[in-house]
Amino acid sequence: MTTSESKLLVGIDIGGTKTAVLLSSTPPEVLARKEFATNPAQGPERALNLIKSGIHEMLAEQGADTTAIARLGVSCGGPLDRVQGIIQSPPNLPTWDNVPITDILQREFHAECLIENDANAGAVAEHRFGAGKGCQNMVFLTMGTGLGAGVITDGRLYRGTNDLAGEVGHLRLTCTGPIGHNKKGSAEGWASGGGMAQVAQKSVAAAIKNQRPTALAELYQSGNPITAKDIGTAARQGDQVALEVLESTGEKLGLVLAILVDLLNPDRIVIGGLAMRLGDLLLEPARRVVKREALELPARTCQIIPAELGESIGDAAALCVAMGI
Repeated sequence: MTTSESKLLVGIDIGGTKTAVLLSSTPPEVLARKEFATNPAQGPERALNLIKSGIHEMLAEQGADTTAIARLGVSCGGPLDRVQGIIQSPPNLPTWDNVPITDILQREFHAECLIENDANAGAVAEHRFGAGKGCQNMVFLTMGTGLGAGVITDGRLYRGTNDLAGEVGHLRLTCTGPIGHNKKGSAEGWASGGGMAQVAQKSVAAAIKNQRPTALAELYQSGNPITAKDIGTAARQGDQVALEVLESTGEKLGLVLAILVDLLNPDRIVIGGLAMRLGDLLLEPARRVVKREALELPARTCQIIPAELGESIGDAAALCVAMGI
């Protein structure tokens, strides 16, 4: 069967920084892919036009047309209306206000289009193709600038009544602390890249005041924000202040994981983003806290591991949406 005769799945991964469109006949393998900057400040129209033109171009390159499309799948951060297919001003896409993306793409390509929260789609991708293969109950954490989760129970995605299951970033860990999810002391405030950066700003300021050496001092004094990437780089070079920030973040992450272990009793907790990049610098303190805080049997049986799909997780997640989750 030639490509033009076979049915193709179209994945669309929309993020605040970049958008990727891809074709596949056998996920997670990718036949063709195009990527462009989302530039949300310019509104959705430019990006939507690039999505449409990119898909048409890839189809033509494969010797196919729109009749070859079996289904399109969009993976995007929430909030969104999954049933109606509407993107509702996510924090990373503030100008995408009530964009009826599934209707737009269905009209363009005459094929069904589905949309899913990116954390849920990522959970399905890791469960089907990555670190969650073979387990029945899994939690996938998106540990990037923010903190979200997708939950797999009895082998299926759990969405909740309002499609809002897995909003672990909104859990309050402490009465005060870094802000995340518009809440002081939240799980996202303490255990995300954005939260880690807030903790680092204070830690570096204290180090400078107390004349403790740190590789992050120059960056802080220049007025530039300290990022999670900066902290990771300094920690790998043995910077003590950066290592303490990672230890603190890992411990707070462990408190979140202990709640998930006690509440959901998963086989595995799979963590993307920072956990993939920082590994045991972050996960070892988290595992120690889980062992101390969670019930002994579920803590012992739950594996806490980094995601396997790496930087390709967005592609795999979008294709899982196109597969019908």
